[in-house]
Amino acid sequence: MGSNFEPLGYNSVSMNLSVVVPVYRGETYIQPLVERLVGVLPKISKKYEIILVNDGSPDGSWAVIAQMANKYRQVRGISLMRNYGQHNATLCGIRSAQYELIVTMDQDLQHPPEEIPHLLARLEEGFDVVYGAPKKLPQGFWRNILTANMKRLLANVMGVPSVQNISAFRLFRTHLRSAFENFQSPTLTIDVLLSWGTSRFTSVRVNIAPAEGSNYKFPALVKAAVLILTGYSTTPLRMASWLGFFMTLFGVVVFLYVLVTYFIAGSLPGFPFLASIIALFGGAQLFSLGIFGEYLARIFDRSMDRPSYVIHEAVGK
Repeated sequence: MGSNFEPLGYNSVSMNLSVVVPVYRGETYIQPLVERLVGVLPKISKKYEIILVNDGSPDGSWAVIAQMANKYRQVRGISLMRNYGQHNATLCGIRSAQYELIVTMDQDLQHPPEEIPHLLARLEEGFDVVYGAPKKLPQGFWRNILTANMKRLLANVMGVPSVQNISAFRLFRTHLRSAFENFQSPTLTIDVLLSWGTSRFTSVRVNIAPAEGSNYKFPALVKAAVLILTGYSTTPLRMASWLGFFMTLFGVVVFLYVLVTYFIAGSLPGFPFLASIIALFGGAQLFSLGIFGEYLARIFDRSMDRPSYVIHEAVGK
């Protein structure tokens, strides 16, 4: 694939690129990824760097990163103190980038380096952030549906509902990081942070390789959805308020029903009716309390002033 690559027909060689790759259990992927990047990047950029951020990987990823940094002067390695999460590791790489454009991508070659020129071409049209959207969805049916809804949710939280092809394969202008340079929290989403600096988002269809395995299982996706909603949106709080309002109306209707039944039939509904009403109202209250609890957890995280990541060591220039 790399041997047949030809640069697109625009003067992209004057652009300088920083490629950020968060690494977790990526021991077998790092070398082929770096070699393919080294084969592509000189054709589309004047200067470039490859930043590999080891996110507390328990395998031999850091040793391979150090090896690549010794072999290629354009490769830099950063090792975090422990596993902080994909977005946290990506943020570390973004803040370490030296050049004016940043590409983020996964470690497992699902995002082919040969597709980067297509993102660059789209950026040249006046956008600030370009996502690489798959021409064909790489996951299973139900996973694709869940992922699509997650992206739709994230796009609405970001305030750009028209862009629903959000992915970890993204290209953006480095100056956008000034919008979140003082951000400090252990829970974060890179795409929302980028939306603090611009609304000029777009996407381009690219070839995405099938995923060999994902660290994001169903519980992780649900957790990410809760984080997006409670960390960057007040929609759940409004939903809880509306739920309380409708449950109050429902309670009034039930009260009127009980009164009418008493005066017409001369008796009140039995225990099953009462138990179901109590369960309904109790469930609504617990649901609302759960939403408030999520927001309190976010406030607690921020109040502790925990860092998004801590760097343990670095290799390369």
